[in-house]
Amino acid sequence: MDLGTVIGLVLIMGLLLSAMVMGVGIGPYIDIPSVLIVIGGSIGALMVSFKPSQMKKFTAIFMIAIKPPEEDLQELIKKLVAFSTKARKDGILSLESEVNNEPNLFLKKGLSMAIDGNEPDTIRELLEIDMEQTSSRHKVHASIFSSWSGLAGAMGMIGTLIGLVAMLLNMADPSAIGPSMAVALLTTMYGAMIGNIFGGPIASILNLRNDDETLVKEMILAGIMSIQAGDAPRVLEAKLLAYLAPADRVSQFE
Repeated sequence: MDLGTVIGLVLIMGLLLSAMVMGVGIGPYIDIPSVLIVIGGSIGALMVSFKPSQMKKFTAIFMIAIKPPEEDLQELIKKLVAFSTKARKDGILSLESEVNNEPNLFLKKGLSMAIDGNEPDTIRELLEIDMEQTSSRHKVHASIFSSWSGLAGAMGMIGTLIGLVAMLLNMADPSAIGPSMAVALLTTMYGAMIGNIFGGPIASILNLRNDDETLVKEMILAGIMSIQAGDAPRVLEAKLLAYLAPADRVSQFE
């Protein structure tokens, strides 16, 4: 679980709710018509903007921001170095049993193609297509939340206009001005909260998750190419350590 994301969301909501309670309480900030306009309207607009197959993953995508799949890069390097060592000693076909039990599907796919004797260019091309398509899907997922941010803000403005029109039409009735003004103000507030607490930040963290996954796959691709080329384990490790920040580069040969 990404504690930074969880703590950030809890902190934002906690501070906002505390400020409301210390002011006039939570009750005045709850308005059902405003909720229907902003949340209902923005979700409806998202359904128009994206395919049903993409929208049905909405909750799963949100959970990726909270609990992303984790990959220990140092352990990945150790695994690829071990594969390289065995392949140099016993031949690349000796990796078949390890590959069959490999949980990382991208690594399993690439090594399986190498074991089957495919040309390096073919392996690289197919794995790069896999990377590009996966990254494209992840970017679409992030764009759902980015779009939600903008749509929620737009629906907030629409709600404000609805409230103002209702208020102006009932200027002669002072008792109707308050509810209409509440809709006008609270829809803007709801739209701003959705956009700046969930939409924008979640889109940003999903893009970072995509970058992290792409980095892992680039390391795996480099490792597979090195194993197939018969590079020495030290050379393979040096290539993979270059993907890490200098402070994280720890060689197992030192």
